[in-house]
Amino acid sequence: MEPSSPTADNPFAAYRQRRLSLIERMIRGGGGVALVPTASEQPRNRDTHYPYRADSYFQYLTGFTEPEAALVIVVGSGDAAAQSILFCREKNLEREIWDGFRHGPDGAREVFGFDAAHAIGELDGKLAELLADQPALWFSIGHDAGWDGRIAAALNKVRAESRTGKRAPAAIRDVRAELDNMRLVKDDTELAIMRRAAEISTGAHVRAMRFVAPGCFEYEVEAELLHEFRRHGCEYPAYTSIVAGGANACVLHYVGNDQVLRDGDLLLIDAGGELGGYASDITRCFPVNGRFSGAQADVYDLVLDAQAAAIEAVRPGASFIEPHEAALKVLAQGMLDLKLLSGSLDAVIESESYKRYFMHRTSHWLGKDVHDAGEYKEGERWTPLAPGMVLTIEPGCYIRQADDVPQAFWNIGVRIEDDAVVTAGGCEIITAAAPKKIADIAALMRGAHTA
Repeated sequence: MEPSSPTADNPFAAYRQRRLSLIERMIRGGGGVALVPTASEQPRNRDTHYPYRADSYFQYLTGFTEPEAALVIVVGSGDAAAQSILFCREKNLEREIWDGFRHGPDGAREVFGFDAAHAIGELDGKLAELLADQPALWFSIGHDAGWDGRIAAALNKVRAESRTGKRAPAAIRDVRAELDNMRLVKDDTELAIMRRAAEISTGAHVRAMRFVAPGCFEYEVEAELLHEFRRHGCEYPAYTSIVAGGANACVLHYVGNDQVLRDGDLLLIDAGGELGGYASDITRCFPVNGRFSGAQADVYDLVLDAQAAAIEAVRPGASFIEPHEAALKVLAQGMLDLKLLSGSLDAVIESESYKRYFMHRTSHWLGKDVHDAGEYKEGERWTPLAPGMVLTIEPGCYIRQADDVPQAFWNIGVRIEDDAVVTAGGCEIITAAAPKKIADIAALMRGAHTA
């Protein structure tokens, strides 16, 4: 049985603690066997693959980042009989010459602290044996058709031996449901990584602000972001960076990043680095020439005020939707004040006419995935916030060119996004180092171009 608590001198203790937490949840659910495979390598073209990234659930429980691996957790009659078993690639010195180091089963067991480890090629042969006479299989049916087939084959093999007294699991439970609940509240190890990812990513946004000038291309700005991510240790961007000048900022998931930046346009950058498997997610918006026009400043300050209202609403016990509702009230009133909409505030919210300019939620969970695991509702009740949860705060206003829109507002797209850790007293904005007040942005850009 694995140790019940992490130790300071073992970097993989946090993963063992998470496996123990899953074991405890499985015991409460009646026991059984859990199978959590990692992601498959994905081909990019004829004979190359995309950079490999382990499955988030698998990585969360193991810290193991090699492909072709699976975790099996066997819970017997009680927690003293529970075992964590890794199946992974065998050592292969010839392949290591070409592709790099492999731990192999023996090395993985010793380094990562599993109870047992075997070659991945043995999994199909052992799976039926592991499933026999267990009350439940904890697995994510429908997540991967290949693994669904392997599971079906193992279950059928057990059923075929029913005359010998063997029984297949009577229930299949979604292991992701338990893991989603676990991942929703971050432990100290996770929060430390996320703060560092945020620190690196805010530095990248500052670098971009200093770099931008009329005439450069969006992809040049993207290159500055990627350079800053990588040189400080981020393995990848957490998602495809959005570098959207002018009208492109009104496309929520614009990733073309191939247009020239023009004098007088706003530039929206939505970008964050991934460090140790954890994402940062930041959006900043600023003028290409460093000077906001009157209409640009009006829309920008409206979004900034909406974000401040949302941040104020982040506190333990508040529901997930409360920051969105706080931001929405400010945005809707601002749209009325700017003559973008007409009517009363209540009517604008009830009719959802504001969605012409603000069509997304203010927040999403953040963690190992940029849109992280975890339910947003519990039945009909929005999930209450608790210390250790991490969410984005990202209101926006996107005004496309139209005959009924004042010309001064055409093609202004603004989103301001920060990452918030819920704390006992409210929240901690871990991305605050990226400037977002108009005066601070102007001073930074003015200093960069006069240095």
